[in-house]
Amino acid sequence: MDEALTALREAILTLLDQREPGKSICPSEAARLAFPENWRSYMKRTRDAAIQLAETNAIEICQGGNPVENFQFKGPIRLRKPS
Repeated sequence: MDEALTALREAILTLLDQREPGKSICPSEAARLAFPENWRSYMKRTRDAAIQLAETNAIEICQGGNPVENFQFKGPIRLRKPS
């Protein structure tokens, strides 16, 4: 298992557990939590971790406040727990 992806998945879930229901996080928050010194270099991996979590319905990937379909997205995204 990829240690970076594991750390990023854990960071995403930790941050979402700390948020009120229905609230979202920016993927960069998870990257900063998991890799504070060089988080920018982990942004693609953070999106990969988010997709893995979304595939198991643990989270939703959203754009414009709506879940994306088939994980097809470009540009800024937000992550939240399913409602």
